[in-house]
Amino acid sequence: MKTNPGQLPQLLQKGLAPVYLVSGDEPLLVQECCDQIRKAARDAGFHDRLTFHADQQLDWNTVADEFSAMSLFSERRRIEIRLPAGKLGNGRQVMERVLAQPSDDIIVLLISARLDAAETRRKWYKELQGKGVHIPVWPIDADKFPGWLQQRARNQGLSLTRGALTMLAERLEGNLLAASQELDRLALLSNGKTIDEEVIEQAVQDSSRFNGFELVTELLSGRAPHAGKIIGVLQQEGENPLGLLTVLSRDLNLLLELKTGASRNENPAAFLKKRGVFQPQRARALEQAARRLNPGQLHEAVTLCSQVDRAAKGFDELSPWHYLRDMSVLLAAR
Repeated sequence: MKTNPGQLPQLLQKGLAPVYLVSGDEPLLVQECCDQIRKAARDAGFHDRLTFHADQQLDWNTVADEFSAMSLFSERRRIEIRLPAGKLGNGRQVMERVLAQPSDDIIVLLISARLDAAETRRKWYKELQGKGVHIPVWPIDADKFPGWLQQRARNQGLSLTRGALTMLAERLEGNLLAASQELDRLALLSNGKTIDEEVIEQAVQDSSRFNGFELVTELLSGRAPHAGKIIGVLQQEGENPLGLLTVLSRDLNLLLELKTGASRNENPAAFLKKRGVFQPQRARALEQAARRLNPGQLHEAVTLCSQVDRAAKGFDELSPWHYLRDMSVLLAAR
């Protein structure tokens, strides 16, 4: 079956499915859905956890062996598989076997980028619709972002004036991850008082000025030397690259969509506004990058994002900053 993030808590209360698929390009909302599933699974006794990253290096025979093996001391297990490209690839047959005979001792959590349209026509996905749950996560529309932000603030016990909400929404520019971080900071600073424009002005950094955002701009602009300097500074400061990776992955996928739209003679400015890109500087940078980079470069860059993600989580011998330097060279090529 398919459900939306808002219905997930009620669905989990009714019982657990053998397989969950959470897909989308909003990392914060994807993460929160996954956390809800993990908690429900732990509460039900699924304490042991295995994680796989479905990139080109993954041996699906190893994954299949884990599904076939008996758990030590009959422990119930959670097996999580990340699908950075939005497709199962060589893992389709494995998932078809899992869905044909689900185990009572295993909960499977597939965490995917926006699901590839071709995957929804494949046998494994059709079987998942019958025996599992798919939670597609869609971006928050630009006109709905202030409302989402206000509801999020209320859930954290925060009260914002209309002016403060408008200022916060403008500065965050639809970045949900940055919004979550800023609301956490405001919760510490407000001491239960209503937050007005002055508090926002003093406490909230303009997301466009974050070094990570500056790096993404330099990477997409092909300015490899300056990007390399920023990478060096961020690495020395101990910055977590996953935050900027979220923004970079989002913009690379946006560029791929922009290239597809251009082939259909779709107006780039109208397309970007439809996707919530209102800041002229960012829109201009994306349009220029779309003209300069070809689809092959963009797909290779998306693959590099997966390697950065693996390295940042300790699944690679090389540093994530090593792959970001490779990214700067790739995106600087003409």
